Amino acid sequence: MNRKIVKSTPFGPVGIIWIVLNGNAKIARVLLSRPGLSAEDTISRLYPDSQTASCPEIESVADAINAILEGNYIEISLDVAELASCSEFQQSVLHAEYRIPRGSVSTYGLIAGHLGKQNGARAAGNALATNPFPVIVPCHRAIRSDRHLGGYQGGLAMKRALLEKEGIQFDPAGRVECNHFHYE
Repeated sequence: MNRKIVKSTPFGPVGIIWIVLNGNAKIARVLLSRPGLSAEDTISRLYPDSQTASCPEIESVADAINAILEGNYIEISLDVAELASCSEFQQSVLHAEYRIPRGSVSTYGLIAGHLGKQNGARAAGNALATNPFPVIVPCHRAIRSDRHLGGYQGGLAMKRALLEKEGIQFDPAGRVECNHFHYE
């Protein structure tokens, strides 16, 4: 496994674990820093034998991740992600989440319902909580049905900041203000 650290993001370092499959660079995991835990430390703990390396494809993804975290509108193709490491259900949730456009949100329950899993909000939430590709798959766009944020690998402050960069507003109680949910 290879590692690439994106150091200059507004939210601290971001780690990219990547491999080469059939001659193509594929992202195996994106790790976000969160309060009290740097992505660099997480990579050292989870992937102690990984080597620092890069290539043009990984540099392009790293630059795009940084730009997204700065608030720019960039979409990273899912083709760069090694989705085979995810269960079939998680892959379907990640694909549904990926299709939520910038500036929109959906709920865990609506995503599950879209996938034909009525009462599957918790399962969809768990699939996103363990999303190996945050930012590439914009899981910050999934919220609870009561319009509160729910969770996020990079912390709730990061989730809120990313949504605000996309034009999402919040009421004084911290709930998302929107007239329509994606998949509604």
